[in-house]
Amino acid sequence: MSQTEVKNKVLDILESNYVGTLSTIKDNKPHSRFMTFFHEDLTLMTPTSRETHKVEDIEQNHNVHVLLGYDGEGWHDRYVEVQGTVEIDDSKETKEKLWGDTLSKWFESPEDPNYIVLRITPETIRLMNEGENTPETLEL
Repeated sequence: MSQTEVKNKVLDILESNYVGTLSTIKDNKPHSRFMTFFHEDLTLMTPTSRETHKVEDIEQNHNVHVLLGYDGEGWHDRYVEVQGTVEIDDSKETKEKLWGDTLSKWFESPEDPNYIVLRITPETIRLMNEGENTPETLEL
């Protein structure tokens, strides 16, 4: 499969799957939790509160791992594994871009000082369960 095909399949998965797992490192051990993800091209973004353990983990170690895809239909559901680094984005532009009614359960408004966005820059993306030749690694 060409790199263009791999990228298009990865983007298709990112576009159609919003819930996945985010793994951080705490005390040299992985810790995973479900998150909602958005994306700009291959960069992932997930809203969260500044007052969470994951933010404490990220302040100590910027390396994260994300799983997105797997529909639960069976052994051959396609998904992506994203290994990357994360930074905290509390810019007004990003927060307003991702704001929606669902977030009002946790935050007062896009201006809420505890509302931040984790911006994940991928270092490696692997496409899983997409034909006989997978995993396929997207060259970044």
